[in-house]
Amino acid sequence: MRRPELWEMNAFVAVSERRSFAKAAVQLGISRSRLSETIRGLEDRLGVRLLNRTTRSVAPTAAGERLLTRLRPLLDDFDAVLDSISAFRDKPAGLLRLTVPPPAANLILAPLLSRFLAQYPAIDLEISVDSALTDIVVGRFDAGMRPGERVERDMIAVRVGEEVRGVIVAAPEYLARHPRPMTPRDLKTHSCIRFRFPSGVIAPWQFEKKGKQVEVAVEGRLTVNDPELAIRAALDGVGVLYTGLGYAAPEIKAGRLVPLLEDWRTGSAAFFLYYPSRRQVPLPLQAFIAFLRENLGAR
Repeated sequence: MRRPELWEMNAFVAVSERRSFAKAAVQLGISRSRLSETIRGLEDRLGVRLLNRTTRSVAPTAAGERLLTRLRPLLDDFDAVLDSISAFRDKPAGLLRLTVPPPAANLILAPLLSRFLAQYPAIDLEISVDSALTDIVVGRFDAGMRPGERVERDMIAVRVGEEVRGVIVAAPEYLARHPRPMTPRDLKTHSCIRFRFPSGVIAPWQFEKKGKQVEVAVEGRLTVNDPELAIRAALDGVGVLYTGLGYAAPEIKAGRLVPLLEDWRTGSAAFFLYYPSRRQVPLPLQAFIAFLRENLGAR
């Protein structure tokens, strides 16, 4: 019997962890039919079924679970060994894959991308912008970026820059038709543009003043999950918006949005770059962390 090859083992792990032939095929960069043929050939040569398949789901069998448990550390070690070879190069090189939410992508990373790519010409950068809390190990990302409270405790975390402050804004057109809110509770009488997280939770509107904390359950006809769309709606006078200051600052400066309740402190969030604890951190990720420390004071 021909021994299974490394790429076949990678294919099996990808399908098992993604629980989908389609998603695993995209991750591996091959067709779904070729991936399915690879898994069937692997099972035939091993003489054991590794995956249970239905029209709606894919899951490892008991034999598949045992193989996956033993393979995952071995493949991680293999990747680490290959990464360690890069230490003999003059400069970090290779692909760096990141998953980040829209605020971090737009407000933190976007202004730095051209500078990073110019400083490290041998590094290719792939950024997946997603509000969901992505499992970077399953998704085969090198690192992720999320607010601190959403980072698992078994990850190494590096704080990135200062806290992202929140701000309450509305367009002059909207304020011409509605009385300006003087306290957070006045927002209950306003049409507010709400933001829904991938978990289904509506983002809370929280305020603090002189040690007094207030959370307002606002109402509104528009709920979105994209901050850029929320800004566009606020500019068009749809309602009052609670958003990151970085999104609203240019519009406030231009007079297209008006800050409200400025004597109340709104919520803020600190973002962290996080990655698994590994014996050898890939050189491209080391370079990226050093770059963030240099340009954002990351710690």
